[in-house]
Amino acid sequence: MDKLLAGLRILDIGRYVAGPYCATLLGYLGADVIRVERRTGGEDRYIAPLFEDTGGTPGTGGLFMQTGCGKKSVTLNLSQDKGREILRRLAATCDVVVANLPPAALEKLGLDWDSFSAAAPGAVLVTQSAFGSRGPGRDKGGFDGIGQAMSGAMYLTGTPDAPAKAGAPYVDFSTALFSTIGTLAALMDRTRTGRGQWVETTLLGSALAAMNAHLAEQAVTGRNRPGTGNRVQTSAPSDVFRTTDGHILVHTVGDGLFARWAKLVGRPDLIEDPRFKGDQARGDARDFLCGIMADWCAGRTMADALDALDAAGVPSGPVLTQQQALDNPLAHALHAFRAMAVPGHTASAPVADIPIRFSALDAGVETPPPALGADTDTVLEALGIDAAARAALRDDGVI
Repeated sequence: MDKLLAGLRILDIGRYVAGPYCATLLGYLGADVIRVERRTGGEDRYIAPLFEDTGGTPGTGGLFMQTGCGKKSVTLNLSQDKGREILRRLAATCDVVVANLPPAALEKLGLDWDSFSAAAPGAVLVTQSAFGSRGPGRDKGGFDGIGQAMSGAMYLTGTPDAPAKAGAPYVDFSTALFSTIGTLAALMDRTRTGRGQWVETTLLGSALAAMNAHLAEQAVTGRNRPGTGNRVQTSAPSDVFRTTDGHILVHTVGDGLFARWAKLVGRPDLIEDPRFKGDQARGDARDFLCGIMADWCAGRTMADALDALDAAGVPSGPVLTQQQALDNPLAHALHAFRAMAVPGHTASAPVADIPIRFSALDAGVETPPPALGADTDTVLEALGIDAAARAALRDDGVI
């Protein structure tokens, strides 16, 4: 099958998730991706280390297994003029440059939009930052949790005395997804017009987009909802419930599902009760309705409760440990993971494949993450830097 982005070259000089995973996804769609990092490796290479080498230093991390597959690795010392010059030369050969670096760092590298577009007028620059390049947060750094905190999500997720952050870094990954969508749109525009483009995404913007429904309600109604943990405020019963051997999540939304649920728990009288007409009314009565559900679950095993809910057509699922999530037959049926070799180790690790299936396109994980600097010589040789020059650059600590 065809690879959509075959023949396109991507330069990844990002860090952590938002930039690198955008480049990863473009690689899964067929692009040739070159990752540039420090001679000692970027910080994100070692997050959640899967092993320690004999010297006691971290080994390849779980994050890099997800964001590094399918890429080539080039090391450059960007604190040196020679390193920055090589980076600019390399960037000029690429169709897309992905960089989640602060504006000042981009300017120092010559990869701010004005400099980049002058050097490569038909190329696409994709940047990610915490708060954007134009506002008062231009020079502020940030991570996923900052976006969760500043979007209202933590306040609503936790309780008034204990705001809670989601364990999964959804702000980082949604920023990577928005960046990928923006890149594909810019490449489509280039096909029509021949022009390059700057695609800019932000962590705060992604976080606010995810919270938009709640923020719209707040702006119009001034309701000031407090946090209620796992208990949903706009429908019920929607919460996590304890069974005799674990927890399950039940989500009931809409009159039809509520009627099915009421019959299942032996309370068909609730269906026509005016106190529970509409999702918001049921959300306001969540403590009462969730109390009924808690009592129903308390004497059942997870399997019995889930079987009954499935038979009734009420959406539900088990709260799984990480190992259980890996072993879940539903995940296996999706072919959600591919086993990839861990650089520097004999083990393999499950890497999430692109969760999209195409009828006529080839996409997904194919090769494991590269060893640090594995492709430096090959890439620099293609730039016209011969073996002697590369040896001198190594001696100077540039590559």
